[in-house]
Amino acid sequence: MTNASIGHPGAADYDAIVSFPGFSVGVCSDDETIVAIDFLEPCDAREGRQPLAQAAVRQLHAYLKDPKFVFSLPLAPAGTDFQRKVWKGIAAIRPGRTRTYGELAEGIKSSPRAVGNACGANPYPLVVPCHRVVAANQGLGGFARNRGGFLLDVKRWLLQHEGSR
Repeated sequence: MTNASIGHPGAADYDAIVSFPGFSVGVCSDDETIVAIDFLEPCDAREGRQPLAQAAVRQLHAYLKDPKFVFSLPLAPAGTDFQRKVWKGIAAIRPGRTRTYGELAEGIKSSPRAVGNACGANPYPLVVPCHRVVAANQGLGGFARNRGGFLLDVKRWLLQHEGSR
């Protein structure tokens, strides 16, 4: 997962921005795929500049209305083989459910730290719902390679929105 404050596009560079309660979601796309989805500090919403960005906006709004909404956006190939394996495991976690880093690691014969690193590298948050991965004690753990602050508030909101906490 990415964040505009750590070297990613500025708000003006996103093809679309959707406002959520307390944060925004920026979408970068090309003609065929979603290239990145970033959590942003609250900013003005922007409808998509192109058809795929417009589809992303519609799907993000659908998720806001129904946390069980299933995204169907084409994603640009990204990540290592290991990261893609972790992201596939994350994508299988249903809304309202969580899994621990350790549970995911056990399923792919890896370590919780490696799973956490792959979660932090996820370029498609919400579509690949890494917010559903929590610490062994059911605490929030980290989020987007952060252990506190704004992004942890985003994770908390997403889990509440889905009825996980």
